Amino acid sequence: MEFDLTIAWAMILLFAVFAYVVMDGFDLGIGILFPGLDPGGQRDKAINTVAPVWDGNETWLVLGGGGLMAAFPLAFGIIMTAVYPLVIAMVLALVFRGVAFEARWRDPSHRRWWDAAFQGGSTVAALAQGIILGALVQGIEVDGREYAGGWWDWLTPFSLLTGVSVAVGYALLGATWLVLKTEGELQARARRYASRLGVAMLAGITLVSLATVGLDYDYHHRWTTMPAVLVTAQVPLLTAVMAYAFWRSLRRGRELAPFLLTLALFALTFVGLGVSVFPYVVPQSVTIQEAASPDSSLVFMLVGAVVLIPIILAYTGWSYWVFRGKVGDEGYH
Repeated sequence: MEFDLTIAWAMILLFAVFAYVVMDGFDLGIGILFPGLDPGGQRDKAINTVAPVWDGNETWLVLGGGGLMAAFPLAFGIIMTAVYPLVIAMVLALVFRGVAFEARWRDPSHRRWWDAAFQGGSTVAALAQGIILGALVQGIEVDGREYAGGWWDWLTPFSLLTGVSVAVGYALLGATWLVLKTEGELQARARRYASRLGVAMLAGITLVSLATVGLDYDYHHRWTTMPAVLVTAQVPLLTAVMAYAFWRSLRRGRELAPFLLTLALFALTFVGLGVSVFPYVVPQSVTIQEAASPDSSLVFMLVGAVVLIPIILAYTGWSYWVFRGKVGDEGYH
């Protein structure tokens, strides 16, 4: 079988985006949960669980965004133009959140305001990412090789639904991460939040899935027609199985399983997204083949990716291994 460079780069970018979502998702989720944690000890300990790894987690955002620009420049130009206000909001929120993350330790007299900034930046970044996803799935108006829509086309009930659903999913990741990394009252509170957020996330997955099938494009054919439905039906079935296993693990007091099963639920949503949009990168307008750079460029970049990705995986794995186990009272800072 002939090696397809375009498919290879599509898989690399899909992996980078998934790695970013699940790794930065739980530390954004901790920021979203901040108002539900007691000021002082609980918030300090929650931040200490992610202090050694949170900035490294964002490496995958750089790889995903930079890779899309280099490997699929046509799609990058169209998508970035269509969702430019959301991208600016996300970047500013991530910067604001990063400053608050460090400044709250050095400026204790204003910690209440820095905590509000950390919570606000985390929430805005999560909402922006979810709305960008919704804007892409609902379709972007394209004329020839350019974006042909308006400034506010991304703002629809569907995109807002995906935005809220992604923020809920990140909060669930944050809660299950705290279950894994903490003990005592903070762990008990995180476990209660995880139970409620699990219901909310499953509701979000269901609503977004039903709304996606109802969009103008041929998504419903891929999910409802024979014989394709015999394959695609495995995704909602597996989602139901994972959701049941998630609640069972929470009731039994497990610490690692709820976090891993939440990651599995995110992975299944990615599979569902791929079933809906493949082979398009801009749904129903631009395929990955049409958007790809020349083969010579893809080969050149692939050499770099083959070297860099294992290095990133190695130092990421090393960081998580060094800081494994429960976080202490004093923590990282």
